[in-house]
Amino acid sequence: MTALAANHSELSPLRFLERSASVFPDRTAIVHGDRRYTYREFGAEVQRLAQVLASRIEPGDRVAYLCPNTPEMLIAHFAVPLAGGILVALNSRLAGPELEYILDHSGATILFVDSELLGSAATIRERVPTVREIIDVPDSTITIENPVTGVATTTYSEFLACDVVRASLPWSVADEQTPIAINYTSGTTGKPKGVMYSHRGAYLNSLGETFHNGFTGDTKYLWTLPMFHCNGWCTPWAVTAAGGTHVCLRAVRADAIWEAIDTLGVTNLCGAPTVCSTIADAAQAHPLTTPLRITTAGAPPSPTIIGRLESLGVTVVHVYGLTEVYGPYTICEPQDSWATLAPAERAVLISRQGVGMLQAENARVVDPQMNDVPSDGISLGEIVLRGNNVMLGYYRDEEATAQAFAGGWFHTGDLGVMHPDGYIQLKDRAKDIIISGGENISTVEVEQAIVSHPAVADVAVIGVPDDKWGERPKAFVLVRPGAVVTALELIAHARDLLAGYKIPRDIVFASDLPRTPTGKIRKNELRAADDPVTGA
Repeated sequence: MTALAANHSELSPLRFLERSASVFPDRTAIVHGDRRYTYREFGAEVQRLAQVLASRIEPGDRVAYLCPNTPEMLIAHFAVPLAGGILVALNSRLAGPELEYILDHSGATILFVDSELLGSAATIRERVPTVREIIDVPDSTITIENPVTGVATTTYSEFLACDVVRASLPWSVADEQTPIAINYTSGTTGKPKGVMYSHRGAYLNSLGETFHNGFTGDTKYLWTLPMFHCNGWCTPWAVTAAGGTHVCLRAVRADAIWEAIDTLGVTNLCGAPTVCSTIADAAQAHPLTTPLRITTAGAPPSPTIIGRLESLGVTVVHVYGLTEVYGPYTICEPQDSWATLAPAERAVLISRQGVGMLQAENARVVDPQMNDVPSDGISLGEIVLRGNNVMLGYYRDEEATAQAFAGGWFHTGDLGVMHPDGYIQLKDRAKDIIISGGENISTVEVEQAIVSHPAVADVAVIGVPDDKWGERPKAFVLVRPGAVVTALELIAHARDLLAGYKIPRDIVFASDLPRTPTGKIRKNELRAADDPVTGA
């Protein structure tokens, strides 16, 4: 039956701001330093920017943002699609050539750049012909001593002051399957790929985030997760749907996070395990008297970090997903029976990747023939996903899209197991698994064993060539400030937790580990540096 206007409307997260601005006009929507926006002001700012953009772009044009977690980046998540454009939120840590590739590939026509990041955009107008305008976006919370000039074509305030028709734009779209955003992957195995999100997928994922995070009008959400990463896991739209307060944070620093927790009443935040470690290890860390919920993903969190946060009174929620599935797709739903377990046992269960979220289907773990592996918590297979929260496809890359969707499911490239209770557990990326003497070694398992030592802050394990076994594990360790530990001590500690063939023979004490902007360790860089032919 054909859908009629009376019983069908196209889904779009634009509706969330329309509703909150109407229902909660005087509620605080955004906090950033000395700036405050009510929902009425939030909606009006979005409308104003969208009207100017609509006069400059054609429907479907890509509009790029190179900004940290400031109000302007949040506003863009509504204003760009309201104007009919597609948002391309750029990784603020990329170098000039990397930015140029993404802007050229996406065909972006307008670029908004935070004042502090203008230097990264110095050659863009010269080298990316599609970019017609570059708008300088200042931030009142910082002072730039030596501002970059000659890059921007105009400033944010001048852009907003353009003379355009002031009629309000409708908070709706004609087709919910049109793209709302293109998010580029980190490109650790090749050129970054542009992942297309639809209005429908963003709407449904946002509702899932709202439900599972418990967002309400009392929510104070701290922006520790980059908005450029999977559109902040769709949380710009989710918190707005609940009528909660966005607490913007320009940079992830322990002192700033704890100040926001203590003075602004932060109730929720999201981030990779490295953010969890930053909070737990901070000099300002202390037991909480009010609830704080941290949703973590990006890499399997160690039970040790989960336990330390829980000892401070923090509730840790573990989710799993990828850029290609709008961020989180599964969640480790806590069972009532877990409450009576010892903290260490509970932390091990929480560290699993869990079950499909409300808006998602159940994940599968399959063999190369797409058969489900036994649900025994041992049999290894690839995690595959499908549903409303799987991307439309890779922008301008039909071959990669077809490969990713082989067999009617999205292939994550992640290896895991299915437990008897239906919870999946990630064991490794397919490219990271170590095969030693014919045995599979999960680098995640080895890492979690080593990081359980009280002197270890973080660790990365890779496979290195071995004449006898083919491969063997090697660990790169970051020691916690003030702690002292030897390689022999860590090997002895691992021996109590792991089978002998899984224990690293070589342990390197590093001063830092290469990471993606979302906190994932770049093991490809560690492998390259360790390679006697290609590395250092």
